[in-house]
Amino acid sequence: MKYKRVLLKLSGEALMGPKEFGIDTTTIDMYAAQIKEVQELGVELAVVIGGGNIFRGVQGEARGMDRAQADYMGMLATVMNAMALQDALERAGAKTRVMSAVEIQKVCEPYIRRRAIRHVEKGRIIILGGGTGNPFFTTDTAASLRAIEIEADVVLKGTKVDGVYTADPEKDANAQKFDTISFSDVLSNRLNVMDMTAFTLCQENKLPIIVFNINTYGNLKRIVQGETVGTLVS
Repeated sequence: MKYKRVLLKLSGEALMGPKEFGIDTTTIDMYAAQIKEVQELGVELAVVIGGGNIFRGVQGEARGMDRAQADYMGMLATVMNAMALQDALERAGAKTRVMSAVEIQKVCEPYIRRRAIRHVEKGRIIILGGGTGNPFFTTDTAASLRAIEIEADVVLKGTKVDGVYTADPEKDANAQKFDTISFSDVLSNRLNVMDMTAFTLCQENKLPIIVFNINTYGNLKRIVQGETVGTLVS
């Protein structure tokens, strides 16, 4: 395998599938099957999941809510998604642990770095909810931070597009896809890969990011086996 330990970032919106809200069971089962397939190859896996399919803090703020309060609600949404993914993975036969930066001990473990590393070393898939545990930070930032903490080889950002483009491919038919691009070129061209805090964390720690289409079955497996899939930012 090209990558021994990876962190997969999934957006909450990805779990909606064709729905407009909530969790689509067919979609989440498909993601679980891909993740389980990669784990069976011997890859150590952590997953950070967003909550935008249920609640987004910035949307709450736009409606007049206190931003910190809205962000905490968003963190709880990520824990719900983490539990749903755990259920799908365990039905697929995987061993998992849900860990949360916001402590909810009735349903999941608190996030402790050494314990998280021990879980992945033992072959368990860790699903990390609760974001960073702090308001004003996105789950992209949580993904970068946790990847650095557990010493992952790469951040895999699963999206609905197949990489990084010169422009939005859904709006510009002439948009060109990058197979590889440097951190500095992403910044100079103002391309949208992750939010600035998350992106800077990866850049400063020399942690590569691969943006790929998680909805194409088998992409995750091809990436860890070393195939060129999506866009590598390094």
